Amino acid sequence: MNQIVILGGGYGGLRIAEKLLAADLPDSVEITLVDRMPFHGLKTEYYALAAGTEPESMVRVAYPNHPRLNVKHGEVERIDLDERTIHFANGETLPYTWMVVGLGCEDRYHGIPGADLYTHSIQTMQSTRLAYAALNNLPAYGQVSVVGGGLSGVELASELRESRPDLNIRLIDRGPSILSPFPKKLQEYASQWFIQHDVELVSHACVTRVEEGVLYNHDAPVESDVIVWTAGIQANRIVRELPVEHDGMGRVVVNEYYQIPSHTNVYIVGDCVSLPFAPSAQLAEVQGEQIAMLLKCDTRGEEYPAKLPPIKLKGMLGSLGKKEGFFSMGKMSLVGQMPRIMKSGVLWMYKKHLG
Repeated sequence: MNQIVILGGGYGGLRIAEKLLAADLPDSVEITLVDRMPFHGLKTEYYALAAGTEPESMVRVAYPNHPRLNVKHGEVERIDLDERTIHFANGETLPYTWMVVGLGCEDRYHGIPGADLYTHSIQTMQSTRLAYAALNNLPAYGQVSVVGGGLSGVELASELRESRPDLNIRLIDRGPSILSPFPKKLQEYASQWFIQHDVELVSHACVTRVEEGVLYNHDAPVESDVIVWTAGIQANRIVRELPVEHDGMGRVVVNEYYQIPSHTNVYIVGDCVSLPFAPSAQLAEVQGEQIAMLLKCDTRGEEYPAKLPPIKLKGMLGSLGKKEGFFSMGKMSLVGQMPRIMKSGVLWMYKKHLG
């Protein structure tokens, strides 16, 4: 039997599995989806789980139940590209004919001492559960510091403000403004929202070290009962350790078909692949559809298309609590209630499609 193994049941891996299951693949092909969790986690919504505004049941979806899909749960320890074998932490191995690596990303701590030890994360379901417990067990008037003013930090801080109006919240970023990759209009709108909702904004920050209950901004102590880290990501450790070319974020450099050039039976998807786009669920899904098409060619012995269609993204949506949000696509920006409604609608459609 020929084995297609998909490592990671995130947005890209799951989209590939869906497309392959809908295809008329040869009977000699088996599909195995590997993930540490027994369900698909809606990672873009983990901020709401951490803030306590959504229960865990709302940010997870069952994997497809299909006779051609084998779902294996386990912790990947390493990948042997030459032997075409995946090694698990419990000693088990899994061979593959073709493999898709979509193991996602991890927090990037930029070498800051103590950042990995004394801060909470919302990168995985397990770490988000711990962040939820820490944040929601705080007594009234507790101090929360969110480090990183990108999309994740902004959504977490705003959602937490609505969930816990009794807490003191500060949002810390190294740039002159939060949401620095977004248009100025959105930066100003979000900043004004936080000012109106009594969230402290700290710009031009430089976190030099973190200790229990305190972070140091330009070496000055900033006391915090809970610190949440949203200040950058890097590719998963398993991906960073592959003996191939990587970019500065540890992502794999691929050819025009998302393959490792030295091992063209291995595809890289999502946060693990080096592409000229900001990592996002939308990007992973679009890329996943193209990889599924290439895998169909692999299983049927067909030629690849001379060129893949260009990736076209539909813009970026973000939320400011449950009632307001923002949208950016090219030169167009939209703020207020409508983007928040759009974001809720996109999430509803995604879950309905999976269901």
